[in-house]
Amino acid sequence: MSQDHLIEVDRVSFGYDSRRLILKDISLNFPRGKVTAILGGSGCGKTTLMRLIGGSHAATAGEVRFDGERVNASDRAQLFRLRRRMGMLFQFGALFTDLSVFENVAFPLREHAGLPEALVRDIVLMKLNAVGLRGAAHLRISEISGGMARRVALARAIALDPQLIMYDEPFAGLDLISMGVAAKLIRTLNDVTGATSLVVSHDVPECMSISDYVVLMATGGRIVAHGTPADLMGSSDAEVRQFVRGEPDGPVKFHYPAASLAQDFGLPGPAASEERRP
Repeated sequence: MSQDHLIEVDRVSFGYDSRRLILKDISLNFPRGKVTAILGGSGCGKTTLMRLIGGSHAATAGEVRFDGERVNASDRAQLFRLRRRMGMLFQFGALFTDLSVFENVAFPLREHAGLPEALVRDIVLMKLNAVGLRGAAHLRISEISGGMARRVALARAIALDPQLIMYDEPFAGLDLISMGVAAKLIRTLNDVTGATSLVVSHDVPECMSISDYVVLMATGGRIVAHGTPADLMGSSDAEVRQFVRGEPDGPVKFHYPAASLAQDFGLPGPAASEERRP
């Protein structure tokens, strides 16, 4: 294992059954202390890859290694130990709506750290201060905006000072101001804590602005390209250019494969038209 990489994905394939693989023979390394964006359209396997890293799924083939240790999805004791070193920001926050902002952030500390309550209080307030919400500690989740809720979820994700922070669609559903705040927080927290960050998203501009490294995935679990943001933005590959520029048609077709219009609407095709000519 290279000391430069916290996560190694070695020839990994995954599918819920043997007939349809979501990921196919993927090999990737994620550098320590960096922000890596995993980009791609819906259904390409981005979130599945993150779940394999977190041990929620077991690879069909190949292996995932965290800090040199093979992640074993069937070893509950190992997963409990490893997950103390991982923070996860779920797509829609997954906050406890019947708890206050403070109690949501305190939850992982009480579950995993066994700390005195006075220390839990100080840590929670520090984490909320880092995301700009110390003053909202007493509020219920129903009393804050969607953007604020995402920041509470981020404070909870970093409560245990994880080595790895994984973000699943952190910009989904946010307005432009909240999106900018979230992006800045991801970058700042990564640099201040020295953590390694994985950002799963389809939001190109925000990810390109904060990432050190970018992986582009496509439908069928393929890795289309990887490199620095500048590498991908300057790529001459047609599939990469289509995605980073948001073009509606290209190698990824706008139209789902279908029979010809003539067939579907019972119109005469070219051959039939020729036969009718005098």
